[in-house]
Amino acid sequence: MARRPTSGKAPVAHGGDGQLRIIAGQWRSRQFSFPMAHGLRPTPNRVRETLFNWLAPYVEAAKVLDPFAGSGALFLEALSRGAGSALALDLNPAAVTSLRGHLATLHCDNGQVLQSDALAYLQGQPATPFDLVFLDPPFSQDLLLPACTLLEERGWLADDAWVYTESEQVLSSLGMPGNWRLHREQKAGQVHYALWERRDA
Repeated sequence: MARRPTSGKAPVAHGGDGQLRIIAGQWRSRQFSFPMAHGLRPTPNRVRETLFNWLAPYVEAAKVLDPFAGSGALFLEALSRGAGSALALDLNPAAVTSLRGHLATLHCDNGQVLQSDALAYLQGQPATPFDLVFLDPPFSQDLLLPACTLLEERGWLADDAWVYTESEQVLSSLGMPGNWRLHREQKAGQVHYALWERRDA
């Protein structure tokens, strides 16, 4: 956990109480702080490494969407590993400010962070569909399935898109879109995480 300032000066806007480390890519081993918030569960390094091993052939030049960005660990990792562009959403203004600060520090101009409610934003339609989506919403708020449904029905996904999900529920109970094929799954503690391959409906 980051050390809190001891001087009378206000903390930097994109400081925080948690720490994340980029695992691989052009920003390998860079560390950043992020503001902790209720319900925030940053994807652990071990899970993130497993996920990006699964995704290794598909990240380069991909168009990435992270609707529940939180700490931004998945968003930044994808950009570090060569994603063509990435869009992150979060309702928490401190999280948005933090992520924008990280992008500025990294001189990254192909990442964008918006302060927005994910489900409200997904009600719209994208100019072009996304190749890779990370869905790691707060638990116990019934956000995952509605987000998946909107992604599929509103044209957010490329024909051969990949979708990563984290859930407290077993995957068989989620009721995912019928044209999503479960590619890989694992469990870490009480969290079920999985990678889905979309097939053109």
